[in-house]
Amino acid sequence: MSIDPYKVLGVPKSAPQAEIKKAYRKLAKELHPDLHPDDAAKQERFKAVSAAYDLLSDPETRRRFDAGEIDASGQERAERQYYHHYAGQDAGRRYDPGPGFGGGVGDGDLGDIFSQFFGGRAGGPRQSGFHREVHARGQDLRYHLDVDFLDAVRGTKRRVTMPDGNTIEISIPPGLKDGQTLRLRGKGAPGYGEGAPGDALVTVSVRPHPVFGRTGDDIELELPITFDEAVLGGSVDVPTVWGPVSLTIPKGVSSGQRLRLGGKGIKPVKGKAGDQIVRLKIVLPKKIDKDMEDLAKRWRETAGFDPRTELGRST
Repeated sequence: MSIDPYKVLGVPKSAPQAEIKKAYRKLAKELHPDLHPDDAAKQERFKAVSAAYDLLSDPETRRRFDAGEIDASGQERAERQYYHHYAGQDAGRRYDPGPGFGGGVGDGDLGDIFSQFFGGRAGGPRQSGFHREVHARGQDLRYHLDVDFLDAVRGTKRRVTMPDGNTIEISIPPGLKDGQTLRLRGKGAPGYGEGAPGDALVTVSVRPHPVFGRTGDDIELELPITFDEAVLGGSVDVPTVWGPVSLTIPKGVSSGQRLRLGGKGIKPVKGKAGDQIVRLKIVLPKKIDKDMEDLAKRWRETAGFDPRTELGRST
């Protein structure tokens, strides 16, 4: 008996797609074979979780499962027509099996019967006497992969263990986004008969970086600067995802001001490269010495500057 995919993922039948995805990602991280290489039970559960998500993540296959058209493995259910079939006949023949069963069964009748059970699967049936071959595409296998922020930005290659235990090499293209799914053609479960194998669907989660952030194809960075750099300006070294570069800070900048490094953001396979946005943050030393304190007092006495003037005008 097939296991209910909703129970496998621990979600109600009414769960929205986002909840199903969240449950799958949580379980995939807990049960992944790389974390439990010697635990056969967890590996089997991981396969069940992947198969359940493969079924429910597609709205159409989920609808068909909920409607009873396919089972939890994605196979067509046999059409249940016994009662209606018999009840629709004349009273004298209500329990007569009907043509094709009383006096010998022909090849054509068997073809119709098998067609009900196998649903005319892809690849085209072949009949020879009483033998019928079934050809169907293999199931897609799903996998969850965590990658470092810089690997997703620059692109890399990773060898991973798939849900079926096979190890394959995955190419991470430059500029890969968090939550993006890679399709590896023919790397899924084998097909039935002469059916083609399924695909491997690898959903990637990008780990956050302690310094860099990302918006679209732009990289964002908060750059601490000193009091004197803010007042006098100067040239400072700034990290980028492609290595450090020199950045000119204009005189008189304020915290929150943004500077742009053109072309230093994401460089996708196709299209224009993004930029790196540098947001300035003036940082004072933890301990203020007497010289800085005296300087601030003298400036306060003569400057007459109030940065909060605009706030008063807007209220």
